[in-house]
Amino acid sequence: MAGSVQILGTGQLLTLSRRMRAAGGPRLRQNFSRRVRRAAEPLHKDLQKAIRTQPLVSEGRKGGKRGGPSPTTRPLRSTLAGSIRISVRSGANPGARIWIDKGRLPEDLRNMPWVINDGRVRHPVFGNRKRWATQWARPPGWWSKTVEAGTPRMRAEVERVLRDVRRDLE
Repeated sequence: MAGSVQILGTGQLLTLSRRMRAAGGPRLRQNFSRRVRRAAEPLHKDLQKAIRTQPLVSEGRKGGKRGGPSPTTRPLRSTLAGSIRISVRSGANPGARIWIDKGRLPEDLRNMPWVINDGRVRHPVFGNRKRWATQWARPPGWWSKTVEAGTPRMRAEVERVLRDVRRDLE
């Protein structure tokens, strides 16, 4: 699974960035950045929705087994959704990027977005490392399938922004 979605460094973006710098218009650069960010926001929201609604199913408890309260109060899916970020650059390497900020995740959840994307989550039962459980993300691919579906729309919107800004520069 790719760690981020990027529309960066294409020849058109680089040429446009140089022309914007030469035109010296900070308003033009701010407008460009704002519109590129707005183009990336639907994919960002789709990714957050996908992880928040991703079901994790398990076999359930075996007969005679006891349960108990969860050792953590942190909501898994909301924590993962909160770590999905957008960054926009209009400088030397202009473009938009949607990525998972591992720094915003607790230490024990740093790999969880990719584990859930693969479809199989294996974890200790209530923190007991002698007993393990397997849960399944059905359907797998919350990141890859959402990115695949949303990238063409994002790319088309960025191309539209490029045309508009290029027209303003001429």
